[in-house]
Amino acid sequence: MTGKIFRYSFLVGALSLLLCAAIFFGLQYRQVQDDAFVTLRQQTDFVAQGISLMGEDFLRDLPSDNRITWISADGQVLFDTQSTELQNQKDLAEVKAALETGTGQVTRKAGSLGVYTMYYAERLEDGTVVRLSLPVSAVRTALSAVSPVIWVFILVLTLSGILAFRAANQIVKPINEMDLDHPEQIRSYPELSTLVGRIQEQRLTISDQFEELHQRQKEFSALTDNMKEGFLLLDREGALLSANASAKQHLRESDETEGTPAFTDPSTAETVKSALSGQRSEEIFTENGRTWQLIASPVFSHKVIIGAVLLWMDVTEREQRDRLRQEFSANISHELKTPLTSISGFAELMAQGTVPEDKVKEFSTDIHREAQRLISLVEDIIKLSKLDENAVEPDWEDVDLYELSQDVIGSLKNVADKQKVHLELKGEHVTVRGVWQLLDEMLYNLCDNSIKYNRSGGSVTVRVDRHDSKVRLSVSDTGIGISPAEQSRVFERFYRVDKSHSKQIGGTGLGLSIVKHGAQYHNARIFLNSKPGEGTNVTLLFDPLQKDAN
Repeated sequence: MTGKIFRYSFLVGALSLLLCAAIFFGLQYRQVQDDAFVTLRQQTDFVAQGISLMGEDFLRDLPSDNRITWISADGQVLFDTQSTELQNQKDLAEVKAALETGTGQVTRKAGSLGVYTMYYAERLEDGTVVRLSLPVSAVRTALSAVSPVIWVFILVLTLSGILAFRAANQIVKPINEMDLDHPEQIRSYPELSTLVGRIQEQRLTISDQFEELHQRQKEFSALTDNMKEGFLLLDREGALLSANASAKQHLRESDETEGTPAFTDPSTAETVKSALSGQRSEEIFTENGRTWQLIASPVFSHKVIIGAVLLWMDVTEREQRDRLRQEFSANISHELKTPLTSISGFAELMAQGTVPEDKVKEFSTDIHREAQRLISLVEDIIKLSKLDENAVEPDWEDVDLYELSQDVIGSLKNVADKQKVHLELKGEHVTVRGVWQLLDEMLYNLCDNSIKYNRSGGSVTVRVDRHDSKVRLSVSDTGIGISPAEQSRVFERFYRVDKSHSKQIGGTGLGLSIVKHGAQYHNARIFLNSKPGEGTNVTLLFDPLQKDAN
């Protein structure tokens, strides 16, 4: 390739004089051609004026060496001095230019005459076009006075152009034909081999990087789209770059795809602004009944902020647990403090010897009662703690709920007789899979509550039977009932419907909480139906012969 370039360059230098002559000739020829177009334009103006005044009659009587054509606005030939059968002229360059701009000129080989011809067209006021033509041979005739040597220069120039064209074509052709996807298949001169090799290496590197990037993008999309947490990425201007489905619920619908996102919670915008300024921010807010924690962190590159990452986490359950834990701590402190205060007071009086002999037995009985209450409370708390942690002894067995109900009713008969409450068991023998001790505790608490909150002469009915595909265990009473406003809270820890009545009859306030957690442990559903003054019904639905949880 170097040798070819040298030879062609030497040849171009040798022909420089000829090139100068050719340039001179070209300028002369161009001048003559321009003059010819000026003449055509003047003649066209004259013909245009004549047509405007006299129409086609002017053309018929006009003697002219130039060919004159009158063309309608839609390209049809209205008159031609040399032919009567011409095709539509609308697509010809000079006619098209005249219709669009008012005038048009071009030089081309005329199909009807077989020679190169100069054309000049002008649009008339009525939208028609008049065109005059002049054969190029007439221009050449005007140059006949130029020395024949010029034609030699033209020939040399032509040869030089051909040689230069071939050289350029040979140099550029391999590059133009290069397939960047398969550069190793290119047949080229040796000087291109290094370039081809580097292109091949670069292509392989880019392909590997693109494949790796594509794979990471798929993994990232799969990860964020399946996240329960909301994930959102912003650039340094705050424009949205990426957001998963969970994050979009915190954006206004019009701002989910592009532009600077607007958030449904106003304080969130301030948190985002803080992150874009370089400070990590956190916020907890409530939206649509759920509690969310927003963490906004700036993204740095070479110590320059390039954007921010926002992460939304649903912390509703955590906040509820914290609230319940706080309530539980407050309630348990109160519940423990009450019996301990009584025990401490009675013991202090007895230790000081200020208690009369006839009151010692009464005080000892009170201390024993409060201690038993304290023990029951601690035992219930331990039971609930085990249920919360799913740490109940996994002693699963087949339990006959009818027999279990008989045992519970038998153990509560004396308590019921004192309250003048009648206990009754109905139904059939039905077996479920469960933990006998926990089921016994659940049923005992239900029956105990029904007795405590009953009226004198009332009744408690325990029913065990089948209901559809489930096993049903229900406890009904004729007691004081529960108002609709309080029914949703009776299973909360330490919650009592009638606090004054509860203080008189005792209890820990954890019985129904144990029932609720025991039902969850056995995958049973619990239903409460009650009317104030009419009584309460609590129903548990079990799967028959439930499999061992382990």
